[in-house]
This record gives sequence, C-alpha cells and structure tokens, in this order.
Amino acid sequence: MIRIETYEQALFETIKRGATEISPDVREAFVAAIDREADPDARKGLEATLRSMDMSAVRRNPLCVDTGWPIFYFKVGNECRLEGGLMGLEEAARRAVAECTRLGFLRSTMKHPLTGYDPGNNIGANIPDFTYKFVEGDSIELSYAAKGGGSECFGGTRHRIVAFADGVKGIEKFVVDCFTASARAGAVCPPSVLGVGIGGTANVAANLAKEAACLRRIGSSNPDPMFAAIERDLYGALNSLGIGILGSGGSTSVLAVNVEYAYTHIAGIAVATSTNCMVARRASSRIDADGTVTRMDAPMWFGDR
Repeated sequence: MIRIETYEQALFETIKRGATEISPDVREAFVAAIDREADPDARKGLEATLRSMDMSAVRRNPLCVDTGWPIFYFKVGNECRLEGGLMGLEEAARRAVAECTRLGFLRSTMKHPLTGYDPGNNIGANIPDFTYKFVEGDSIELSYAAKGGGSECFGGTRHRIVAFADGVKGIEKFVVDCFTASARAGAVCPPSVLGVGIGGTANVAANLAKEAACLRRIGSSNPDPMFAAIERDLYGALNSLGIGILGSGGSTSVLAVNVEYAYTHIAGIAVATSTNCMVARRASSRIDADGTVTRMDAPMWFGDR
C-alpha cells in the first residue's frame, strides 16, 4: 500500500518542479527554435527567455509570475492501493497546493468568480481540478499541469462546430483563425504549444485539446496518420505567419501542434483549441506499489506520446 505521506510528498515535489523547471522536451524545442531562427531580434528574445527559465530552476523561482490553475491528472493502476483511497489523494493534493502557495512556489491566483474573494491558498470550489485515467498495474502516475491565465481566459481556448461538408480544411481554418486572433490580442505567449480537440461534445473536444496542449510531449505525433497530417499542416501554417516570440516576429510561433480526437455525432464536428504557454508548467512522477517515487521527464498520459 502507498502511504499518505509518500504520495503527499511526491505531490508537493511535483508541483514545485512544474512551477520552477521546464521539461526536457520543452527545453529541447527552445534550443531547436534558437538554432533555426534567422531574425536576430527574435533569436535574442528566445535566448533571453531560455536563460530566464534556466535560472528559475537554479533559484527555485516560479517560471512565470502567473503560476496558473492547479490541475492534476492521475493515471491509476487498477491494482493500485492508496492509503486513504482516492479521497485521501485529493485531500493530499489540496494540502500540497496550499503548502506550495505558502512557500511562494505558486502565486495566489484562485478567486471566487463573483465576489473576488481570495482564500490565499489556491483552494476553492472545484479547484484544484482532478482528472483520472485507469490502467493496468499497481502504480500511480501523478501529473501536475498548471494552465496559465492568459492562455486560458483571453482567447487561448475556443471552440465551434464545423460542418462535415467543410472537412479538414474547415477544421484547419478555424484553428488558424483562433491562434492568430489570440496572438493578436496579446492573450497568449508565443511560441506556444497548441492543443486541438476534434469530435465529441463541446466539453469532450475542449478537454482533449487541453490534454493535448498540456500533456503531450513536444515532438510526438498522433498515431493516426490522418490526424498526424493535420498536426503537420497546422504546424507549418502557423509558423509561416511570422508571429514569433511574444508576437514580435520570427519563424517560431508554435513549438508543437498536438491533435487528439473522439468519435462525433453525424450532426457536426466539435473542434476546440487550447493554447499552452511556452513555459508549459508541468511535471510528473510515478509511485510504485512499494512506495518508490520516480521523477518522470514527461507525462505519459497518452502512452509513449
């Protein structure tokens, strides 16, 4: 049985790492973007941003003043035994979020939506948010993926229903329009990781888009060749626009475009976009049945992607 103190400490360390360190795949994508950038100003911007993110890890400072929503993804083995069960896991996650907030790894940003009341610890109704996936085995994988306010609130997430008659071109046009509008508004911080959800109801598409943006490794591709082709098309199209780092120009506007899908109704195709900030704010850990905690380089929410 995995003890409460084991998974609570693992949650705390995972949150702290997600708030202060960029994942290896994100760093590699930044280095690649710097190497291929021809615009000297854009190159300087990318280099300065990477230096800043590297210093955050050294100093244990938040990667960004916006530390985002506290969001957890739990990949739970069917035979996994947790002291306190899943309710104990959620309570431990709340305590870990509150402690990380108290220590300054997270900024207090969660407020009552009408009164503006701030509890000061990022804990409130339906926050933190928890999503579960159940798999074979007796271990549990903990992923913390904090979604930033700009990329979520001000145009970074959008959805619409596309007619079957509009097909792939209709889907791609909507995605390009969404990203350019949000970048023009200064609502997102390019270069971004863009998640796209296709199919299902509106909330299913939105959840798939968020998971694709926050949990897929940069450089991975959808195993279905049709959706992989959409990823390539959109990656090329968006990077050809010259939006660049923070909208100041350059050849890298998105670090990746990740598409996930669900079957849909014959009435139409729900399409959603979810933009993740360049800092990505995510970290994952695995706890085995014997209590061994392993730091993971990237979430494995989508298997090896």
